[in-house]
Order: sequence, then C-alpha cells, then structure tokens
Amino acid sequence: MRAASIKDVANHAGVAVGTVSNVLNYPDRVAPKTRSRVMDSISELGFVRNDVARQLRAGQSRTIGLIVLDIGNPFFSSVSRAAEDAAAETGNAVVLGNSGHDSRREMHYIDLFEEQRVQGLLISPVEDIATRLKSLADRGTKVVLVDNPALEGTFSSVSVDDVSGGYLATRHLLDIGRRRIAFVAGPQQFHQITHRLAGARRAVAEVPEATLEVIQASDLTVLAGRGVGDSLVRRGEGLLPDGMFCANDLLALGVMQSMTMLGQLRIPEDVALVGYDDIDFAASAVVPLTSIKQPTMLIGRTAIELLMEQVDDLEAKPRSVVFKPELVVRASTKP
Repeated sequence: MRAASIKDVANHAGVAVGTVSNVLNYPDRVAPKTRSRVMDSISELGFVRNDVARQLRAGQSRTIGLIVLDIGNPFFSSVSRAAEDAAAETGNAVVLGNSGHDSRREMHYIDLFEEQRVQGLLISPVEDIATRLKSLADRGTKVVLVDNPALEGTFSSVSVDDVSGGYLATRHLLDIGRRRIAFVAGPQQFHQITHRLAGARRAVAEVPEATLEVIQASDLTVLAGRGVGDSLVRRGEGLLPDGMFCANDLLALGVMQSMTMLGQLRIPEDVALVGYDDIDFAASAVVPLTSIKQPTMLIGRTAIELLMEQVDDLEAKPRSVVFKPELVVRASTKP
C-alpha cells in the first residue's frame, strides 16, 4: 500500500493542493472550517509530509552532520549527546557518523552529508583535510572543527588545550615524587596525542633527574591498554616506570586492569597512573583513576553555537574557542 500524497489529501478534503500546502506551512491563511476539514483528511489517510523534499526545494535543512573519531569512546559519546541536545533547542537534529579513525570512511560521510544538504558539519578529522572542508564550505555547508584547533581565519573550532593537559598530568606525577615517567600513546599520532606528549615533555624538562619513556599502544582502547600493562608486568625490577600518563582513560583503565588482576603491581604504590578525558568510568574503577577532565558538555554545545552563528549571519567570521583542562586527583596517584 502506497503512502498517501498531498494530492490524495486535497481530493479527500475537496480542496486544492495549494490549500493543503497552506494548512501545513501557513495555517493562519486558511479559514478555520477548511483547515479543520484538511486536518481530518490528513488524520484519516495517515498522511506524512515529505519534509526532506520540502527542505531541498527551499535550499534549507534542519539536520546537522557530526563525524567523530570513535563513538565507542565515552568522550565522543558525551560530546555527541551535548551537541544533540543543543541542536534540538534550535529546532535542528544531529545525524552522527563514526569514522573509526578511517580516513576513507570519513570522506564517505562528508560526501553523504553534503548530498543530503545538511545545514552544517561538525567534524573531528582523522587527518588534515582542510582542502576538502574548504570546498565544502565554499559550496555553502558551514563547518566547525570539534576537538581540533583550526588555523586562524579558516574554520570555527572548539577544542581543549592539550599541551596544558599533558603538562598538568605529568607535573602532578613529578610533584608526588615520581621520576621515571612513561607516556602511553596510540599508534596514530593524532594532534591531540602529540600535543599531550609535548606537554609531558615540557614538564619533565623542568626536573633534571626525571626521564620520559614513550610507549606505543596498538590502539586507544582498554584492550590495548591491557597489552601495555602485560608488557610492563613482564619487565624486571628497576625497569618499570614509577609514574604513567596515558593518552586517554581507556588506555589507563586497561593498564590498571592488567597490573592489578594478578596482584603483581600496586597502584599507586608501585606505579602512579593518570588518564585523560575523565570519563564516567574513571571515578568508578577498582582504583579510582586520576585524570585530566575535558568539558565534554561545553564542547558539544559550543560546537552547535559556533555553527548557528554562521548560519544566522553569513558574514560572521570564523571563531575558535579553546577550553582549559582540569586535573582531577583520585586514588591512582594518592600516597
């Protein structure tokens, strides 16, 4: 059975198609009795307006595309939820794409969202795709970078000062007396990770007797963190770091699981541990995890606000917002 069309509604109500259109879009233009008759026909026939077609004809959309690096990471889940809530307040809806750190998949979503004529695109890029995003913006789709700083004057962006975050995490380990510091990074050097590492190096450089070891994990997941932890457990005495800073909380939680499952290493007595993002699981870990907190709700909401600035004012210049991270101290670094 085919869906009822606007023409079917018009025939059923005994009015012109234009009258039905006015009832749907400009009800004040239609006499109350006629409007009531049309609404009764819509109800009886089960008519659902084709809003996509209407928006395409008008050259406007109420959807916003959002592409994140990994929706399985609670950091991006929280940012996405905040963006969705903020968009709903403006009468818009967010459509989510998960690139999974795959640049080809990312390009597929960008193409798809452009074909769907989204009102704008929020994106945390896998790599430098400024040229592709510029062509997108030149054709009328507004772009905001999320968790990614933009070059001044290119795109609006919302991000966190990850160099400061890396410094905070490592300085904390040094302040509690740890000197053999290890930074656990992922396999792909995203700018977020390289910036956190730069902050760690700056902090270690301030303490002459401190050292910094960089350990490459196979991924940015709990499982990858367990792999790192397993390799550390196999090290001999004196070869272990006494302080560890992981590029995100998922890695840190995996390291913690590996070290504590067999009871061979104690946190923080043997190894003090710091994560990054301060996801909900950090506070409820078997040893509550010290972490660098990112304001995920503010990031998501600000991304929508920056996008709406451009939508509402075509002459608006790109604007970058950078939040400061915060150290949250818990049992994984307390004596």
